[in-house]
Amino acid sequence: MTTQITDIKLSFGSIVENFERSFKQGNMADLAAFYSDNAMLLPSGSDVIEGRQAIEAYWQHAIDMGIKSIRIDLMELEQHGDSATEVSHYTMFDGEESVVDQGKGIMIWKYDGSAWKMHRDIWTSNSAY
Repeated sequence: MTTQITDIKLSFGSIVENFERSFKQGNMADLAAFYSDNAMLLPSGSDVIEGRQAIEAYWQHAIDMGIKSIRIDLMELEQHGDSATEVSHYTMFDGEESVVDQGKGIMIWKYDGSAWKMHRDIWTSNSAY
């Protein structure tokens, strides 16, 4: 069986734009839908956040703490069949559009047969703790 896989580079801009929009709108259910069924967040200072429901709750907590929007800037993207790796820079903003945090991350993407999904998401802040 041959699976047709779309080129993630063609899709990535749209995916990120929609992710950022969902975040800014505070729609964490839509945001969690960008992740695979068994996705994991691996944030520093935290245990592994596993599954869409837990991911939705994690990002809702970020919104509740005052992070109101995020910008993701792609640095590197490599596709390997139905997987891809991304290296990016992120910036998080509060409601006044002031920078709350900046850092870098690595994302592993999986193609589920119809769409690219975030599968493993790890990031580190540039801020000294």
